Amino acid sequence: MRQRLAQEAARIMSESGLADYQAAKRKAAEHLGAHDTRNLPSNTEIEAARAEHQRLFEGQRHARTLDSLRRHAIDAMRFLADWRPRLVGPVLLGTADSHSSIQLHLFADTAEQVEMFLLDHGIPHTAIERRYRTGPETWRSYPGFRFVSGEDTIELIVFTGTQDRKPPLSPVDGRPMARASVDQVEALLASA
Repeated sequence: MRQRLAQEAARIMSESGLADYQAAKRKAAEHLGAHDTRNLPSNTEIEAARAEHQRLFEGQRHARTLDSLRRHAIDAMRFLADWRPRLVGPVLLGTADSHSSIQLHLFADTAEQVEMFLLDHGIPHTAIERRYRTGPETWRSYPGFRFVSGEDTIELIVFTGTQDRKPPLSPVDGRPMARASVDQVEALLASA
């Protein structure tokens, strides 16, 4: 049942664009009639099932989508080079789909510097806030901005001061979040 729940949660996330693991687990349990199960799959199991689902059902289409998102991420990272952007999330990890946004971590003295840059370049944007786990029982909110570029949504999360030294914890496995520089993303594209 645990494996079936992981596969169903992965399907829900892939097909609907849902990014919340807990919500996907609850929906999967509801779809499979396992409302009272206490043995839900881990986020790592769901992510593995998601990669398998994409490989089986999306094949080359997934590869093209991922390639396009990574190329667009590189363009955005070059544009935002003053803030040492790092790619994070599904686009970096390879589980992105057509619903995924390009998520970048930026490092600035203040979030207002980034916002002024967007305003100076005439980029319509929305202020957002992203909560990340920073320790076993601690969470922290970070300011950010969301905008649309072409057909893709780009999310910029701004880390200030010394916050860039220690990445927040991944919602998938609880380890420090993987971050990639523009050179690392270019290497990913070259190896694909």
